Amino acid sequence: MTTRPTSPLPAEPSAPHPRRWWALCVLGFAQLMILLDSTIVTVAMPSLQSELHMADGDRPWVVTSYTVAFGGLLLLAGRIADHAGRGRVFVAGLIGFAVASAAAGAAPTAQALFAARAVQGAFAALLAASALALVATTFPDPVERRRAIAVFGALGGAGASLGVVLGGVLTQWYGWRWCLLVNVPIALAALLGTVWMPRDRSPRAAGRIDVAGAVLGCGGLTALVFGCSRAEAAGWTSPSVLGALGGGAALLLAFARWQTRAALPLLPPTLVRDRGRSSALLAGGALMMAQLSVSLFLTYYLQTVLGWSALAAGLGFLPISLVTTATATQLGTRLLPRLGARVMMTAGLSLAACGLFQLTLLGPDSSYAAQVLPALATFSVGLGGSFLAIMNGATTGVPPQDSGIASATVNSVQQVGGSIGSAVFNTVAASTAAAFPGTARAATLHGFTTAVWYPLTVLLLAAAATATLGRAPGRATAAEGTA
Repeated sequence: MTTRPTSPLPAEPSAPHPRRWWALCVLGFAQLMILLDSTIVTVAMPSLQSELHMADGDRPWVVTSYTVAFGGLLLLAGRIADHAGRGRVFVAGLIGFAVASAAAGAAPTAQALFAARAVQGAFAALLAASALALVATTFPDPVERRRAIAVFGALGGAGASLGVVLGGVLTQWYGWRWCLLVNVPIALAALLGTVWMPRDRSPRAAGRIDVAGAVLGCGGLTALVFGCSRAEAAGWTSPSVLGALGGGAALLLAFARWQTRAALPLLPPTLVRDRGRSSALLAGGALMMAQLSVSLFLTYYLQTVLGWSALAAGLGFLPISLVTTATATQLGTRLLPRLGARVMMTAGLSLAACGLFQLTLLGPDSSYAAQVLPALATFSVGLGGSFLAIMNGATTGVPPQDSGIASATVNSVQQVGGSIGSAVFNTVAASTAAAFPGTARAATLHGFTTAVWYPLTVLLLAAAATATLGRAPGRATAAEGTA
């Protein structure tokens, strides 16, 4: 096999830049925006559908067009960032995302909205791939890097929940279009903030981008995300869904085989052969699957079962964001160097599963304060405790010239996990509710409390897998997350 050329690595870590924490604010702001955008239109869907005269069958494309482009292009975006420079790609992503958001908010037809949302997803892939890579390279000190990744991961974890909150507020007070237009000032503010960010001086990947690998990898991810997104409306046994899932699996198998033979692979096999990194990727996919399932569960439970307004339901998500952020930044940064990434991931996934179990016990007259809030708190502590270990475990020990593709791999796994999880959750909830003999309210609750057992089981399996994978050779046991 041809040796893969790389740019020379620095002899020792560079001195910390005085504006590195400012850079984290800008990068975290962008991360919050792109994940917030995946859920912000959920609450606005009824009014959006009515104004654009959208058929029920086309409604899923409001979200699907974004997630398919986002998830499908992440690997290519990561390698583009490694070759062109993460700072440049980050700036380009902000500009493109702002323009696409403005086009989506002003869309006169459903088709125009779908196209703009797809462009949003493409630029979101550039942002996601470059942002985490910049966090890893901007903080050379391991202690500071843990804190930075904790804040970055917590903002990402809170993004999906905050999207529902903000979507409810904007829809009720200003209309659905502002759920998309709000991205414009956010992106422009982040763009202005890049002026004071330290320059990205980390080595870039040498050689050419693996075009064949990009076609196979991005094509496979796109097909998988598309198939999972279509499953809710068309059914898992429909030809379009089976074809997309089968084709995606075949393309990804071909991609994996090609990466072992390519002279300059898009995703270097050594990155995913690391046992610690593999467990972090597995945990990340499982956690995102559970998080999106909880968002769907809570949205319908609060509005359909308890009869809350869209605004009140959105505010009901706030504890997830607050507890997740507090746990990651205050508890996670202290425990990770003592316990290691493997223990933190296993404990966090198990705790999140306990939170899901509490949700299965909810009844039609359960109190938010007495029953719902404790479940959300338990889940959020597990979420916050896991995120730092996952992000740290996935990016630790990665050569600087591969930081973009490593970051993209984390995001790709989370995106595919979230797509599969939400599709399975929705399908099981809908089919179970349809077969329930009780009232519509009782059937809805029964469907969701039954469906939540699926992400709960996945969390427990992922916890068992991370516990048994063991640490990778060469990693310190107590400091799996310190370097």
